[in-house]
Amino acid sequence: MVDLTSVSTHNRRPKCRDWPDCPSRAATVEDVSRSPLPVRDGLNPSRIRQPDSGLWETTLEYLLERFPQDSERLREKVAAGEVVDEKGVGIDEQTAFAPRRFVYLYRDPPVETRVPFEIDILHRDDNILVIDKPHFLASTPRGRYIAESALVRLRRDLDLPELSPAHRLDRVTAGLLLFTVHQQARRGYQTMFADRLVSKEYEAIARYDADVVTPAVVRSRIVKERGVLKAQEIEGDPNSESRIELVETHGEYARYRLIPHTGKTHQLRLHMTSVGLPIHGDNFYPTFYDVAAEDYSNPLRLLSKVLEFKDPVSGENRRFESKLTLSWPT
Repeated sequence: MVDLTSVSTHNRRPKCRDWPDCPSRAATVEDVSRSPLPVRDGLNPSRIRQPDSGLWETTLEYLLERFPQDSERLREKVAAGEVVDEKGVGIDEQTAFAPRRFVYLYRDPPVETRVPFEIDILHRDDNILVIDKPHFLASTPRGRYIAESALVRLRRDLDLPELSPAHRLDRVTAGLLLFTVHQQARRGYQTMFADRLVSKEYEAIARYDADVVTPAVVRSRIVKERGVLKAQEIEGDPNSESRIELVETHGEYARYRLIPHTGKTHQLRLHMTSVGLPIHGDNFYPTFYDVAAEDYSNPLRLLSKVLEFKDPVSGENRRFESKLTLSWPT
């Protein structure tokens, strides 16, 4: 079966920006509208770019060399007319190799174990859908989580094929996630997040340390290298800023309000660790340790609690607050 979670670009693992659903892409709306295939069963078609040059005579030869383990399935898809070019014309065995041109086909959905947590819909109107995403559920298809992502579940359950996330939320983080309902609404809401026009508030549980003075503002330079699991703080001009406030104490633990003023990868987790208060359940910071995919016993105590913004379509002020709560460690 073709592993279509890894075919968006040549010779590297795909990143979110390689897929039309990625909220970090500047041209999300245009890319989706140019796709010759519609969303099917909640999934976008995969897009494969042919290299700038090569000795292949046909597109099929290139695909077979690139994915030799899936040669039989690729031949079946081509024979069935399920692999198309940018105009939606089917690729056959004689279609010439076309440098720098794209071909499109659907992923074969993998067999996935259901993540045993449900999505709570907090708001829905003509343009947006706001949910409480549970811990352990991916926001969008990625890696081993394809159908078991909030995006695909919602597209299927609500029959909303154009649903698209307006921002990002890590799989292990719970709380508010905003989607646009249709293609025409995407740019306004995604740009709003990209331009930092949304006030965000998170909650976290970590150990209590009376020596850590709060409120505190943490600024640092965060970098995330491709292929490296953890982000890191390095010397240099700050590119991230977070405010940490103490809300309440509970024995040796405390609840904190976290207000990010930027949106770097793992920013809040890094900043809490840098002040000596790593978030409870964090298996990345300060030290990485493996957790089995189906181990739901100790969630990261990080919750996207509040989203507040001026609606780019209606102009009204919007505020959404999560109904989820973080449990105290036992």
